[in-house]
Amino acid sequence: MATRKSRVRALGPVAAAGLGMVAGAFAALTVQRSTLDALRLRLEHLERSVSTPPHANLAHQQRLHWELLSKAIDSPELAEVLDIFEVPASPQKRRQYLFANALYTNLLFYYRIGNLTREEFHGRMRGLLQNPVVREYWYATQGQRATLPDGSEEADLGRMVDELLRQLEEADIDEWWVVGEPPGE
Repeated sequence: MATRKSRVRALGPVAAAGLGMVAGAFAALTVQRSTLDALRLRLEHLERSVSTPPHANLAHQQRLHWELLSKAIDSPELAEVLDIFEVPASPQKRRQYLFANALYTNLLFYYRIGNLTREEFHGRMRGLLQNPVVREYWYATQGQRATLPDGSEEADLGRMVDELLRQLEEADIDEWWVVGEPPGE
């Protein structure tokens, strides 16, 4: 009988740790889902508010992109289809990269429809690049950006972000918000 009670006591901390891990994972998924829902609502609002045909086409394309990314983020099986990164990525890392892609594409869309200036785009990217996962994503997708036509707006913005990232990594100050010269319009 004493042995049985010892096993039960020994399982207590293990069970508590397991329950804590499950609760933490559930909380993280809940936060991620609410973020995804907020972005979806923002996209729906933008679609309703865009009136000119070029912006309507961009809004429609952004919506389709978001729907595809959402499906891939929610499904590891579908995310494997989008695993075109230059380094192998675990399912968790792949989901993070896909979300980083959604954030970058959202900024790119805002810039294209005129909601952000080039300087504002630069500033927002400087903030995003403070996250190590976003930096990893940027490096893991450099081959994809290399295929963009040289004169394209997206290729130009990509080179700007490449330069900003290089400057951030070379900076030996803690004040990241002053690193990198904002681009001219």
